[in-house]
Amino acid sequence: MKVIDSLQDCKVILRYGIGVDMIDLAAAARRGIPVCNVPDYGIDEVADHAVAMALTLSRQLPWFDRQVRGGASPNRGRTRLSPLAGMTFGVIGLGCIGRAVLARARPFGFRFVTAGSTRSSEDLAALGVTLLDWDALFEQVDVLSLHMPLTEQTRHLVDQRRLAQMKASAIIVNTARGSLIDTEALAEALLTGGIAAAGLDVFEGEPLAADHPLRGCQNALLTPYLAYYSTSSINLLQRFASEEIERALKGELLRCPLDASTDL
Repeated sequence: MKVIDSLQDCKVILRYGIGVDMIDLAAAARRGIPVCNVPDYGIDEVADHAVAMALTLSRQLPWFDRQVRGGASPNRGRTRLSPLAGMTFGVIGLGCIGRAVLARARPFGFRFVTAGSTRSSEDLAALGVTLLDWDALFEQVDVLSLHMPLTEQTRHLVDQRRLAQMKASAIIVNTARGSLIDTEALAEALLTGGIAAAGLDVFEGEPLAADHPLRGCQNALLTPYLAYYSTSSINLLQRFASEEIERALKGELLRCPLDASTDL
């Protein structure tokens, strides 16, 4: 708010990306400063990354890789190794990326569930997704992939209590916002066997602190906030962002305007 209140002749605030949790939309609205983002670049890349993490961890490939490099030849997994077909795959957030994840994961035979969705029963049926309450979702999922914005309501959605509800064989994937998960509680669950694995492209603090306990979790697959990245996605982001700025400076309608009530 302080930064926004100090602006003298600001024509537009552009989020060079998707998430706008770092922008005070209400303060911008009070000043009459339009806010926009670029919500439709990198959709395929993030969905690819999330599903790649889910499949990699479901088949325990990082663990097998370490075993082979260490000279072992295990004939079973570190934990229960179930077939993908029939596993319950939870997707929280059914926007563009969440739906793209469903499309990529569907051929593997998962059962899909969600919670907290405001989509109609007809929409959910068309997507092949069953709506559960929050407790049932955390108790049933084998894989949970997060694709929702960070708000005061979603901060630490996955906390110690929710982690304790999950199966010991469960996997969490987060390519959305780091603070959707209490990462201290997640590290504890990973280290103590509360859940089997996690794939994280985002963290509560970025870059991940050198002494963060997640670094000591061998069952955590960590990538440096690049799920969105490809040469094509960066070109698209730059083009969409520059075109939106041009529209704002010309006084034209913005392609992707936001306000305090925007549901991302």
